Amino acid sequence: MHLLTLLENLPSYEGDVLNNPIITSIENDNRKVQKGSLFICIKGYTVDGHDFAQSAVENGAVAVLAERPLEVSVPVIIVKNTTRAMAVLADAFYGHPTQKLRLIGITGTNGKTTTSHLIEKIFKDHGQKTGLIGTMYTKIGDEIFETKNTTPDSVTLQKTFHEMVNQQVETAVMEVSSHALELGRVHGCDYDIAVFTNLTQDHLDFHKTMDRYRFAKSLLFSQLGNTYEEGKKKYAVLNADDEASKDFSSWTAAHVITYGIHQNADIMAKNIKIHSSGTQFELHAFAQKKVVNLKLVGKFSVYNVLAAITAAYCAGLPLDSIIQSIEDVKGVSGRFELVDAGQEFTVIVDYAHTPDSLENVLNTVKEFAEGDIYVIVGCGGDRDRTKRPIMAKIACENATYPIFTSDNPRSEDPESILADMEKGVEGQAYKTIVDRKEAIEYAVCHAKSKDVILIAGKGHETYQIIGNQILDFDDRLVAKEAIEKRLKNNENK
Repeated sequence: MHLLTLLENLPSYEGDVLNNPIITSIENDNRKVQKGSLFICIKGYTVDGHDFAQSAVENGAVAVLAERPLEVSVPVIIVKNTTRAMAVLADAFYGHPTQKLRLIGITGTNGKTTTSHLIEKIFKDHGQKTGLIGTMYTKIGDEIFETKNTTPDSVTLQKTFHEMVNQQVETAVMEVSSHALELGRVHGCDYDIAVFTNLTQDHLDFHKTMDRYRFAKSLLFSQLGNTYEEGKKKYAVLNADDEASKDFSSWTAAHVITYGIHQNADIMAKNIKIHSSGTQFELHAFAQKKVVNLKLVGKFSVYNVLAAITAAYCAGLPLDSIIQSIEDVKGVSGRFELVDAGQEFTVIVDYAHTPDSLENVLNTVKEFAEGDIYVIVGCGGDRDRTKRPIMAKIACENATYPIFTSDNPRSEDPESILADMEKGVEGQAYKTIVDRKEAIEYAVCHAKSKDVILIAGKGHETYQIIGNQILDFDDRLVAKEAIEKRLKNNENK
């Protein structure tokens, strides 16, 4: 595509395009620039893309999009906001790909990953080729690609959707973070169904207040559009049990379908029965009533399942086959995942890293625990500090033996993070072990038959960020090795 043709999609810009070069790709990372690229200068929190414009030109960029004049040897196109312009240009360059597939977006503090995987499986089981974008990875069909952010930038997104269209993907499911909504990463994404899981405290280091956080989440629903196009209905799937849904419902023009457990909703779960290996409930969907038997455990799992069922129902899939798909799900990596190496106690690894998610998981554990409950928990560095004492308080109130340890301390001193946690539990019983491996080994060594160990915070992650180092670390593997070591020592006694 020629540069001038691409720029026609912008409402205005400054700059002379003398030779009107052909654009072969759009990049905002100078290291990815190739011959023929349009390089877009994005001013971030730590680096400014304008400082890398010359490097991009040296790597082959034939034009630069910027917010100020630059001294480089290729055309410089100046716009007010390169982030907004990037979304417009990426969508146009890749041929408006999200208009060519069904796009389902999930936002909320907790449950996005599990809900997205449930939805993706339902559509796959119905014979559709699917795509998935989220915290764990990007997936096109059965091919998996690594991702850095829950929701990538607009260029990466549109390029990924373009590849999905090329590979005949029919339905794409994606997690939509509050950061992505606030920063405009999903501008240009034509969502058909938007799903809300819940809203609890998180990311206040970025959003500052819960009102701003709520507003960011609401954008997914308010941006669904304001028309009722024939053959392309838009749906807002909302959790009736969460207060934020009332606002989201009034802020969207889309058709609203609700789900819930306590408040009256279009699709509900009633008579929930939780046990150590699964959950059963009655599903009430409009005039239909079905019994659902899950291999997933806990009330929070029921909410995720309800969200997935409702989204699939809005897409027109038959309820019986939706349930069949859901009942077949054994779990999602790092979400209430059991670690079994032949021990007589239970070890669970879960991604719970917010106050609400930690409390939900611990409440689920209490439903079936026959012995003591150990919880190993920390808080991430360079993130919301206000939740640290709250997390510690929840751990102490809901576990027999709370153990505070490092999560991903990043640039912060791990002991300083733990000190913040301890402020919420002065005078209560807990143990602090800075080294996460040692903390897990301690719990494994001391657990008795029928006890439960919950290792919270990192879930599927296979690394730990300490300072500027990314170290190999997988809670599941560390726990398994600790269990095997204990069993071997017992055999040798």
